[in-house]
Amino acid sequence: MTNQVLERVRALLPGIAARATAADTDGAVSAETVEELTGAGVLRMLQPARFGGAESHPVRFYEVVRALSGVCGSTGWVASVLGVHPWQLGLFDERAQKEVWGHDPDTLVSSSYAPAGRLTPVEGGYELTGHWSFSSGCRHASWALLGGLVAGTEDFLTVLVPATDYAIEEVWDVIGLRGTASDDIVVGRAFVPEHRTLRNDEQARVRGPGQRVNTGPLYRMPFATIFTSAVTAPVVGAASGCYGAYLSAMRDRVRTSPGGVRFSDDPFAHVAVARAASEIDAAILQMDRNVSEIYECAVEACEIPLELRLRTRRDQVRGTERALHAIDLLFTTAGGNSLKRGNPVERAWRDAHAGGVHVANDVERALAMYGRGAFGLPVEDNLF
Repeated sequence: MTNQVLERVRALLPGIAARATAADTDGAVSAETVEELTGAGVLRMLQPARFGGAESHPVRFYEVVRALSGVCGSTGWVASVLGVHPWQLGLFDERAQKEVWGHDPDTLVSSSYAPAGRLTPVEGGYELTGHWSFSSGCRHASWALLGGLVAGTEDFLTVLVPATDYAIEEVWDVIGLRGTASDDIVVGRAFVPEHRTLRNDEQARVRGPGQRVNTGPLYRMPFATIFTSAVTAPVVGAASGCYGAYLSAMRDRVRTSPGGVRFSDDPFAHVAVARAASEIDAAILQMDRNVSEIYECAVEACEIPLELRLRTRRDQVRGTERALHAIDLLFTTAGGNSLKRGNPVERAWRDAHAGGVHVANDVERALAMYGRGAFGLPVEDNLF
């Protein structure tokens, strides 16, 4: 299957790579880069066709994210997060979709899903207050998807809020994914109409009001597949890009230790390269297989087996773990040169590890969940 968006993105990669250092230094991906991603169709790949989107197979989207992350982890992360939100917005009531895309199908949405908001029921909807962190790419967005709990209950909702109802606090100063500008969002008090809400249990059961109008298979896939894979894809992409940069940098380098052999002649370097390459391949192959199988279930409109959903989460977090193992091997065997700020290996190492701490990449929790399922025990997971 030809990925036309990937072909367009490949032409952009040299420019994005040239701007990677600036994104890391400035703490934000440039407006120029976001405009390029928009023009190439990256951010509409998972958007409903009825609102100008491509409704692409999600594996094609993750391919693009990995390619972008290979030259700039921050750009890949922002593309993945901003690019996955049109899929989720497609699960909302049609009125909410029209409010966002009715005048401009390129309108972008950021998010912060932690239930840090308080929702008080009022006539026609809810009053929202709260303070959220880690809203990647929010400066480029005109709306935000925010998590909140209904006052006096345990009901977890995701609500859609326009930028006119919130303030952005520029607090992002971290060691990795520095260019994502994952700043805080603050809502003092805002009215959220009922049609701009989506209940967590509806999302978990793959039942949302938007499916009445967006009937394609893409919108019959679980959040825990689409979103969590969008968090792992940039980490795997950064590791893959690091692998290429490592080979290029180390091929002709001579060790300063006694003997002065070239790195490319060192059998221990050969082993490290083989292990890293295998880890990256395994991450990609397992994730793409699982997502494709779930997509086929959605095409057939059949129930997605619990075992497949659990296996997808298992291999998604293992994909992150494998990518981090690969990048650690490369970083370590590159020697002291990998410590110098600004080189692609060092930046990829920081970006991958920053992505690895996202809640969707909680390896032990996800693996324990798979183990419970394997023993036939009940499984509970907010991301499930």
